[in-house]
Amino acid sequence: MLGRGLLAPLGSLASAIYGKAIATRNAAFDAGRGVVHMDRPVISIGNLSVGGTGKTPMVVHVLGVLRDAGKRPCVAMRGYRAGPDGSDEAALYRRVRAGVPIVARPDRVEGLIELFATSEGEDIDTIVLDDGFQHRRLARQLDIVLLDATRSVFLDRLLPSGWLREPVSSLARAHAVVVTHAERVPARVVDEMLRRVREVSPRALLATARHEWLDLRVHHGHDVQVRPVEWLRARRVVAACAIGNPEAFIAQARDAAGKELVETIAFRDHDPFNARSIARIAKAAAKCDAIVVTEKDWSKLAKVPPETWPCAVAVPRLGMQFERGGGELTAAIVEAARALPHEHEDHTDRARHADDADLANEA
Repeated sequence: MLGRGLLAPLGSLASAIYGKAIATRNAAFDAGRGVVHMDRPVISIGNLSVGGTGKTPMVVHVLGVLRDAGKRPCVAMRGYRAGPDGSDEAALYRRVRAGVPIVARPDRVEGLIELFATSEGEDIDTIVLDDGFQHRRLARQLDIVLLDATRSVFLDRLLPSGWLREPVSSLARAHAVVVTHAERVPARVVDEMLRRVREVSPRALLATARHEWLDLRVHHGHDVQVRPVEWLRARRVVAACAIGNPEAFIAQARDAAGKELVETIAFRDHDPFNARSIARIAKAAAKCDAIVVTEKDWSKLAKVPPETWPCAVAVPRLGMQFERGGGELTAAIVEAARALPHEHEDHTDRARHADDADLANEA
């Protein structure tokens, strides 16, 4: 067994090797090698880190912006750990954005080509790429990168020593950077993160967003009711999730309950919720008033027989509320969706000027 003192040097060496591989890969894409240009615009949502930064609610938000603009988008995703009915995210998108076609497969380019050859695909005019910052094979008109305010990428390291998929310098190719979970840290922390992003990516549109629970879908047996978030206050609550960043969800559950949670259960990301996991949740909730789970996890848990649960199951509807740059980001999304595929100019210039003026005023 390796001594503990050897682990850090080995991790640093592994990270250095990984970093060189990433640099070689990015250099090839920068030169245009292996890049596929689709015949309709692509908007990518991604991040630098392993784990949750809010990509799923951001994709839902972007789909809403596109639909409001009269566009007919589809979503292309890898479909990570997809079961017989698809991935958790795909199921969520189908539920909250009904009618949006989903491509969920490792080869997203091939999946999109097959979709566009169908009658359903003929009407699609915009592609939304879920977790697409590292999927550089597919050219895009707008690259949106999310950074979690509670986990600074500027204090992290590359895999496997840290959680970074790419070095922070990769932010230079982002068109827009959104700092998420801004409600979980002091404003000065968000300001410092924005300042450092601006140093790496001088021309990127900058925005900040809060993650808020809009309401609850409360399932009790076969009955489902929409309740305000305040419904949880003073109730005995168990919070359970299987997401990349459980801390933010648990903090929101604690805030909503108005008291310390009876128990919190955080499974690994994309946990299949087998019989053992379900029994663990049910046992923890035996003397409680409610179990709180995420929308993404409900994609699997909705299939559990209702009588399994000893109390109500509350599913918060998560929304992104922009504190800064929301209007400018919306404009950039709409402009990118209206671009011809061969147009590669930056669609964030006008919004960027307004963003820089805001930062200057705050300084």
